[in-house]
Amino acid sequence: MRRGNRRTGIRLRVVLAPGIALGPGKADLLEGIRDTGSIAAAGRRLGMSYKRAWQLVETLNGYFREPLVEASKGGSHGGGAALTPMGAEVLARFRRIEASAAASGAAEIGALGVLLPDMSEWK
Repeated sequence: MRRGNRRTGIRLRVVLAPGIALGPGKADLLEGIRDTGSIAAAGRRLGMSYKRAWQLVETLNGYFREPLVEASKGGSHGGGAALTPMGAEVLARFRRIEASAAASGAAEIGALGVLLPDMSEWK
C-alpha cells in the first residue's frame, strides 16, 4: 500500500538464532544473484559495493548447513554466481514468510495508517 511517497507495510527480519538474521536486504541480494548470475551485478542493483555484497554472501553461506551461493572465479571467460538449491529454498521460504506477514497484518496496518496526519506533508 502506498501513502504519499512512502510505502506502507511490513519489513520483516527473521532472527533464526542469536546473531543470525535474514531480512529484506539479504533476501534482495539473493534474488539479485539469482536474476543476474553475478554477485557484483546484484550488489550494483542494490546500490552496494562489491566488497559489501561479497561480505553478505559469505555471512549467508556461513549461516546454513550448506552454502546458499556458489561463485566461480573470473578469468578470460568471466566468473559468475548462482544460488544453490539451499539458497533457492531459503529465499523462497523467506518470501513466503514475508507474504504471510503482510497478508496477516494488512488490516491493522491500514488502521494505523488512518491515524497518521496528512501524508502529503511528508518528504
